[in-house]
Amino acid sequence: MPEGTHAERPLAVPTRQLETDRVIVTEWRFAPGAHTGWHVHAYDYVVVPMTTGQLRLDTPDGPATAELVAGQAYSRSKGVAHDVINENPFEFVFIEIELKG
Repeated sequence: MPEGTHAERPLAVPTRQLETDRVIVTEWRFAPGAHTGWHVHAYDYVVVPMTTGQLRLDTPDGPATAELVAGQAYSRSKGVAHDVINENPFEFVFIEIELKG
């Protein structure tokens, strides 16, 4: 398993809200301590935080911290590899919009 994999942590809960031939929209809910599990993004994507706080990103280059603000979207290109961890003492929620092309 890559560095940063947290098998003992609970998994974040994805809820697919919409999928078309162009986009996939998923709500991610992270209980305190929850993580996505190690993954690589197959599509360019946009994240819209519904919560303000920090998320830990375990990446091939080591850990990083992302500062997210509710309603302030950001985007990343396909190929991003990481495990996203909620180290906040509260639930963290964001919407992920994957762009199929």
